Amino acid sequence: MTMKATSNWLEVHARFRPGAPALYDVASGRTWTYAAMYQDSLRWAGRLAAEGVVAGDRVAVLAPNRAETLLLLFACAELGATLFPMNWRLAEPELRWQITHAAPRVVLVDPEFAGRVDGLPLTDDPGAAPFVGPGSRLQDPWVLMYTSGSTGRPKGALLTHQQVHWNALNTQLACDLTAADSTLTFTPLFHTGGLNSLTTPVLWRGGRVVLARGFDAAESLRLVASERVTLLMGVPTIFQMMADHPAFDGADLACVRDALVGGAALPLPLLARYRARQIPLRQGFGLTEVGPNCFSLPPADIERKWGSVGMVIPHVAAKLVRPDGTECGADEEGELLLSGPAVFGGYLNDAKATAASMADGWFRTGDVLSRDAEGFFYVRGRIKDMFISGGENVYPPEVEAAIAELPGVAQVAVVGVPDARWGEVGFAWVQAQAGAEVAAEAIRAALDARLARFKIPKHVRVLPELPITASGKLDRVALREQARQEAAR
Repeated sequence: MTMKATSNWLEVHARFRPGAPALYDVASGRTWTYAAMYQDSLRWAGRLAAEGVVAGDRVAVLAPNRAETLLLLFACAELGATLFPMNWRLAEPELRWQITHAAPRVVLVDPEFAGRVDGLPLTDDPGAAPFVGPGSRLQDPWVLMYTSGSTGRPKGALLTHQQVHWNALNTQLACDLTAADSTLTFTPLFHTGGLNSLTTPVLWRGGRVVLARGFDAAESLRLVASERVTLLMGVPTIFQMMADHPAFDGADLACVRDALVGGAALPLPLLARYRARQIPLRQGFGLTEVGPNCFSLPPADIERKWGSVGMVIPHVAAKLVRPDGTECGADEEGELLLSGPAVFGGYLNDAKATAASMADGWFRTGDVLSRDAEGFFYVRGRIKDMFISGGENVYPPEVEAAIAELPGVAQVAVVGVPDARWGEVGFAWVQAQAGAEVAAEAIRAALDARLARFKIPKHVRVLPELPITASGKLDRVALREQARQEAAR
C-alpha cells in the first residue's frame, strides 16, 4: 500500500493515537476518538464522491456549528476539494449570490435552514462507505471564506492547506499547544476565528475540540468546568458577556491556561476581571487572508504593553510602510504588510483583487499599525476607517481606547461622519456596563484632557447594547450607516 501525503491530518492521529479523544459535539452529545473521526471523514468523502465531487470542486455547507462541518473539512482534504462554510446570518439574496459566485458541486443544508437555499439535507450519517481519495497538495485551496464585504461585494478568500498547516504550527509555537490541550469552540465555523484560531490548530496537534452550537455565557462557563477546557478564544464582547454572567465568579475555571482575545482591543477593566480569577488573557491579531494567528501579546507583557497586539509569531514576516512603499521607523504609523507560508491563495474568480492585495510577495492588509522600539505592534486603524477632521488624520482605535478606559464603559465604536465645517468628525457609539450610568457629555468632557480636540467625537450616543456580527465583533458597517443618518439630521 502506497502512503500518500497526509493532507487528512486525522489519518496520522488515527495511526499513532487512535483512541485519543478528538471531538465532542455538545448539541448532539456525540463524541469521536481520532480513529472514529478519521473513519467518518472517509465516509463523508465517500458521500461526496458519490455526488460527483472530485479534486478542485467546492462543497458548500449551511449549518450552525456541528461536527459534520469538521468531518466535511477533512473529507474535502481527502478528495482535494474545497470546503465552503456559509454564513447563515446572511440574507437569502446574499447567500444565493455567493453560491452563484462559488459554484459549488454540492450544497449541504442543515434542517434548521431548509428552504433558505437549494441543497441536499445535512444529516448525521453520510450513508456511504469509506472512500480513500487522492489527497491534497499544500498549494491546493482547502477552505473558501468570504470577507465581510464592507464595501461592494464580498471577496472569496481561498485558504490553502499550506496556510492552515502553517497557522497550526505557528499557534503551537506561540501557545505551547500539546496533545493534552482542549478548546471550546462557540464562535461560528464559517468565520476564520472559529475555524482556525484554535479549532484546526488543536486538531493538528492531536488535542480535543468541544464544539458548541453557538455562544451562551452560562453554557460556556459550565462546559469549561465540566470538560476541563484549557484554551479559549473569543472577541472582547464574548469575554465581557461571560464576566458579566452571575455564574462567572463561582465557576471552576482553574483548568484554563490560556485565553486568546482577537478582533478588537482588550479593555483594561475586562483584563482585571479575568486576572482576579487567575485566567491569563492573550491579545492577538490576524486576518482571514493571513494566519489568522499573526501577532501575540503574552500575558506577562499585557499590562506593560497594554494596547499592543504583541509581536509577530514564528514564520510570519511583517513590515510597516509609508504610502510611497518605504519602511516606517519606530513609533511611525504605516500600512501593515505580511508575508510567509501562512498567506492565502488569492481571491476566487478575482485576479484583479488578488493582484491589488499583493506587493512583491507581501500581502497588503489595509491596516495601519505602529511598532515601538522593542518590536511590539499597535493597531491604529484601517486605512479605509481613518477619517480626516480639519486636515488631521484620526484613527478610531486610538479614540476608542481612550473612551474604553472611562468608568462604566463596556464597549465603544467610533466612526467618521461628514461635517460641514470640519469635513469629517467622530461619532462614538458607547455601550454602558450593566447597572452603570454613562452620559454623553461626561464622556466628551473626560476626553478633553486625554485627546487632541480634533480627535474628540462631536457626536456621542449611549446605548444599552451595540450590534454585533456573527463572529462577535461590533457591527461597524451597521453603526457607520446609522451614524451617518443621525449626523445628517
